Amino acid sequence: MSSDQVHLGHRARKRFGQNFLHDEYIIDNIVASINPKPGQNLVEIGPGLGALTEPVGKQVDKFTVIELDRDLAERLRNHPDLSGKLTIHEGDAMRFDFTQLIRENNKLRIFGNLPYNISTPLMFHLFSFHQHIEDMHFMLQKEVVNRLAAGPGTKAYGRLTVMAQYYCKVMPVLEVPPSAFKPAPKVDSAVVRLSPYETLPHPCTNLKWLDRVCRDGFNQRRKTVRNCFKAIMDADTLESLGINPGSRPENLTLEQFVSMANWLDANHSH
Repeated sequence: MSSDQVHLGHRARKRFGQNFLHDEYIIDNIVASINPKPGQNLVEIGPGLGALTEPVGKQVDKFTVIELDRDLAERLRNHPDLSGKLTIHEGDAMRFDFTQLIRENNKLRIFGNLPYNISTPLMFHLFSFHQHIEDMHFMLQKEVVNRLAAGPGTKAYGRLTVMAQYYCKVMPVLEVPPSAFKPAPKVDSAVVRLSPYETLPHPCTNLKWLDRVCRDGFNQRRKTVRNCFKAIMDADTLESLGINPGSRPENLTLEQFVSMANWLDANHSH
């Protein structure tokens, strides 16, 4: 089926942030990096016109898709090659309970070309199921992949970085130019692999506090650590945790954010 036929009868809808992937070389590379195998618990978020769904379907016997767009879900239901292989959940991945897909000793392998407007909240939603997930491969705006993979002391480093790296090992896999999509977006894209840790390297006793120190720190990046956190801890406490009160929040490591959160959890009743 030529890519032109694929687009017949479906116009990209702005409200879903739809940009459809059509570059065969890029598609092959993405599928190779996912490396789907029969028997794995594969889940595609937002299959769209099936650019990844079709080649993945050639390599496996069964998998699951979650699609919000009713017309596209219907199209997959009637797809000559895929209809017998797919379990289709129609609805919003951000409200989806991924525990219903859990199978004994077969962790979820999640992939998708994520619309920009939902990518961050969707990743936060997925992190809450981290212990059930083997890995995730997502096509995102390149700027988002840079944020996921960033190190301390860089502009891209922020709350998303800390939370993603709290749960996952982050590996950028592939850069994707706008020309690989129809319509071509105005930004570069990239594919990232997120592999949740079996055992969290820096476990936090209460994630509410980790969220709080990330928000307080990254909402006012130009301030010193002492000033960012003065409402919740003093400079002596920071020093006792091995944190320089004169540094900036973007210079703190994941481990340091976690040590502040754990101190707060131990020393605050609420």
